[in-house]
Amino acid sequence: MELTARKKQILKVVTERYIDTAEPVGSKFIAQDMGGSISSATIRNELADLVEMGYLEQPHTSAGRVPSPKGYRLYVNELMEKRSVSEQEAAQISAALGGQMRELDSVIAQAGQMVSSIVSYPAYAVASGKASVTVRRCDLLMVDGESFIAVVMTNDNRVKSQLLRAQLPVNAEQLSALANLLNTHFTGVGAEEMGEKLMGLTGQLPPEMFMLLATAVEYATAVLDQSERSQVFTTGQTQLLRQPEFQDPGRANELMSLLTDRRSDLPLPDADTPMQILIGPENVNEALRDASVVVASYDIGENMRGLIGVVGPTRMDYAAVAARLSYFAESLSKMFGKGNQLPPKEDDRS
Repeated sequence: MELTARKKQILKVVTERYIDTAEPVGSKFIAQDMGGSISSATIRNELADLVEMGYLEQPHTSAGRVPSPKGYRLYVNELMEKRSVSEQEAAQISAALGGQMRELDSVIAQAGQMVSSIVSYPAYAVASGKASVTVRRCDLLMVDGESFIAVVMTNDNRVKSQLLRAQLPVNAEQLSALANLLNTHFTGVGAEEMGEKLMGLTGQLPPEMFMLLATAVEYATAVLDQSERSQVFTTGQTQLLRQPEFQDPGRANELMSLLTDRRSDLPLPDADTPMQILIGPENVNEALRDASVVVASYDIGENMRGLIGVVGPTRMDYAAVAARLSYFAESLSKMFGKGNQLPPKEDDRS
């Protein structure tokens, strides 16, 4: 059976109406939308064909039709009109990114929050792909005679700190000497080389100093190990409950659990593509079988790539979400690479 231009037009009308209303679409509305150029009987025949071909589905309790995942895929690939962000949306994104966000973790987490507020769906943000993370600087801050705070800054601008307990009494003079030792010999190298350098100092330092140094180096290597793993930040989970598809707690619970407790299972495309849309069953995770994911990538620099994803019903407004997410991702790339220069709106590009 051939997928004619008229069938595609009807599929487009059904999909966009269903996106707007979350209600099955009947032949009467389609006839009106198409200006009365096609009879209702002809439209019903075309709808039946589209159901048979797998592009539409008919809920049991309704005479109307809704798109299937196959129908959404055709719509996204061929029928969806490309949109650009409005001036108001561009201003909103520019204002959101205008603050001073220095630590990478903070930037990534805030980016997800901004996207969720802009698209009104749950969002997640990831930073990954760093080939080698090293320590840029260490500071050791005295707390009392038995503990101190270790502050570690990595070369990708992450800053971590933790209260550490000393096995022997410690004083400010010792911590100052250790900090100098760390910044002289243990910066600019990976975790494995840090361990080798520590072993090389065995017997060259007083036992109490070596034990303090070992405690600080152990923490620094743990920071490096964590920094080299992808970290997933999620936000806006309750936005799901506003969608008609997820009013049933049974349908919402599994997806909410994925977004809250199993964030590492969210789609993290390996391909370095600017935009990827995964519809319903195209998502491997069973919790996403009734959902769609739109993921955009952006360049952090220093061989690092960031991902911003939006999770919503298969009925989501793909054109609007893709436009906003694309602009946001480009804005982040500009911010990381060119000092907060934001991309032009679509209408301003030559």
